[in-house]
This record gives sequence, structure tokens and C-alpha cells, in this order.
Amino acid sequence: MPPHLSADRPPAQPPGRGPLDALISQARRLRGEVDAVRRDAQGDASDPQVRWERALCDLALHQLAELDGHLAQLRDGPPPVAAAPAAVPAAPPGSLLSRVGSAEWNLLTGEADWSGELFRILGRDPAVPPLTLDELPSVALEEDRPRLTAMVTDCLVDARPVDGEFRIVRPDGAVRTVHMMGEPVLDADGGTASMWAVLRDVSELRRSQSEVRETRDSLQHHRHRAQTEHRLAVELREAVLPPWRGSPRLPRRGRPALDLAVHRLPSSAGTPAGGDWYDALELADGDTLLGVGDLTGRGPGVASGMAMLLGAVRGMAMAGAGPGQLMTWLNQLLDTAAQPALGSAVCCRYRPATRTLTWARAGHPAPLLFRDGTGWTPDAPDGALLGAASKARYGQAEETLETGDLLLLHTDGLVPRRGRRTAAQRLLDLAPRFAAARDAQDCVRTVVEEFGGTEREDDACVLAARVMS
Repeated sequence: MPPHLSADRPPAQPPGRGPLDALISQARRLRGEVDAVRRDAQGDASDPQVRWERALCDLALHQLAELDGHLAQLRDGPPPVAAAPAAVPAAPPGSLLSRVGSAEWNLLTGEADWSGELFRILGRDPAVPPLTLDELPSVALEEDRPRLTAMVTDCLVDARPVDGEFRIVRPDGAVRTVHMMGEPVLDADGGTASMWAVLRDVSELRRSQSEVRETRDSLQHHRHRAQTEHRLAVELREAVLPPWRGSPRLPRRGRPALDLAVHRLPSSAGTPAGGDWYDALELADGDTLLGVGDLTGRGPGVASGMAMLLGAVRGMAMAGAGPGQLMTWLNQLLDTAAQPALGSAVCCRYRPATRTLTWARAGHPAPLLFRDGTGWTPDAPDGALLGAASKARYGQAEETLETGDLLLLHTDGLVPRRGRRTAAQRLLDLAPRFAAARDAQDCVRTVVEEFGGTEREDDACVLAARVMS
């Protein structure tokens, strides 16, 4: 095939072998490094983030393989063409040469000259004459034929370069995507004498790009859904819980019996909102209900379950149930719920007239008491997790408090589960600082300073109640 006279520029000369060899080495080294990253990208295949990372690596490998093959072709020049090939041998699996072909259509003689690779790309028998430009659209999908016809027409009539893709249907029924680039070849008078083109099978590359788009969209959908669920859970939790920062206000007239403060510390992992809850409520007989707890799971469903549980706690406390009986009924409620769940809780009932604190717990850290710079954990019978045993019974204990005593309730997310010391042990060490605090809010601030920088796997909350009189 004689060298072409481009319609808009002379043919460029390929660079020397030295620079090309260096580029090929760089491309292959980078390909190996990307492949190593892909092998290291292990994880749950159901995770959209993992699928997206793997798809990007696959796409990068395909593109680097294409680059490697093209540079090698540029260095080695076009492969020799047999005078009359009886059959085109199959290329090695993954060979770039099997996916790049060339063709020239002579407009004066009507002849077409195809490389062996182009026969392979289109699935045509080399013994059969190549398709003319008029026949070429017949191999394209019906919806892609107008695009291919327009590209060829623009090239022949307006001398525009060809640069576009179309899908073909091979005789075996396989659908492939072909990228065609070409130019008109002008004669001495400036007329179009022929058209030449390079056709490349980009099916695998487009498939990789499609996988990247799909996994990216899946990841974005997953993140959007997680953000929406987190927002719904937070809104629901904030709608039913008392203010989680500052001092809950009890509607008692005159001097309050308890100085209260609460604070919630979110998890460090940025996970969806969990089922942590707390409550401070003045009851009809003048007692005060104090409690904290946690419902297993995350998201709007758990927040809804937490709201149901908190409503039940308030209703049963208003009806006069003591902490032990309240825990027993809560356990039955969770055990018979439509969506069974496990929960932990500690509930206290404080009677100002006698400064009596009655409390019970279910699989939850016990309350902590502080007096005159000393802290301790009061004795009480343990109770099973709520929802774990249908016939579980819960005992209760009593403590007589003094003016200035501090009651501290907390959930177990303050410290990592793998930590050497429990949250209770670290809180008891803060007794001297609590003694020097001016009010309950200062005590909570001390807890936040101590635990605020901790890497937490779960949300946590703390409630402080100081006896005023």
C-alpha cells in the first residue's frame, strides 16, 4: 500500500526505537504496579466501595495494555501481509494485534484492501472479498448504522477525519464495539481518491469503563442511602430524646432537687446513628426518672425501635412501675416485638423527699456514685440483656444519697471494647475532678475532655445528676 497523502497534514515519522523502548518499559512497569494494587485490593465483593476500586484497577490495566501494544506496533512497524492468505490464524489470547486492523477503500477502482486483523475483528472469512464502503454499514447494529454512514459521508464529501465508534454484530452473534479513525487520501488534483482507516476493537475497554460507571453509581447510591438513613435516624432521635447537650429542664417549681446535664459523643467511624438513648423525666408523684440504654443495630429502624422503647419506659414509669418491674416489662416488649432486638438499659427512680435512689439494670454498666472526691459502683443484681430471655426477671437496689452526691450514668461506647481499662474504671479515676466541679455541667465537661479524643466504635452518652437538697 503506497504512503498516504493526508488531507490536512503529511504523515508523521515514528520516533526512534530507543525512546519507544523506554516508554514501553515504563508502561509495563506501571502495569505491573497497578496489577499489584489490584491484587492487594481485597475485601467483601458485596461492598460497592470494593467493587468500584477493583473496576478502576481493571480499567487502568486494560488501558495500559492498549498503550503497551500500540507502542510496540509503532516501534516494530506494520506486520507483513501475505499475498493471498487462505486463513487468518488466531492471535494469542489478550494480544493487542488481534484488536487493531486497517483498511483502505479506493474510490476510483472500487477495491478494498483489509489487513488480516480487520477480518478477525469483524469476524469475516479472509477468503471472501472485503466489504466496500457501501457494504460496511451492513455489519453494524441497526441503531448504529446512521452514525457510521454519516462518518463515512463526511469523510468522502467534506474531507473530514473519521473518529467515532459503532457496534458490530459478528457472524457468530457476538456484539463488539469498534473505534474507527481515518482520513481521506487526496490525489494530485486535490480530489478524494480513497479513504483509509484504522479500526480497533475496544469492547473490553468499554466493558471496563461501563463497570466503573456502574460501580461508581452503585457506590454513590449506597452513600446517598446511608446519608439519608443517618439523617432520618438523627432527626427521629432528636425528636424524642431530651436535649442532648446542656442541662435538661425539669418542670419542678422552686429549687430543683437534681442538677442535671447530658452529652452525647458520636462514634469516630462516622457510622449511621445507633440506638443509644437517655431520659430525665419528672413523674406525677414528684419522683424523677433517670435512665440510659442502647438498642443493638443502626439506622432508622433502630431509631424507631429506640423511640418505641423510650415511650414505653416513660409510660410504665408514669404508671408507677419500679425500675425492676419496668425492666421485666421492657424485656417482654422487646421479646414480642415484630422485629426482635436486643437492648441494654439502666433505669433509676429518685425520690427527693428521702433522697432515695432505686435502680435496676439489664446488661448495662451500673450507675456510678461520687461523694467527697471518692467514687464507687453500688452493688446490685445483674440482669440479662433486654430481649435475650423471655422469662427473665430483674431485681432492684436502693441507695440513700446525700446533698452534693453525683450520680453518673453512661453507655458502654465511651471506650473501645478492646481497651485495657473499662469506662467505669476511668470514670472513677475522675472523682477528685468531679468534687471540684461547680455543677453537673462541669462534671459532664470533664467526661468529654477525658473521652472526647478516644477512637470510639459506637455512639456514647453520659448523664450526670448532682443532688441539690
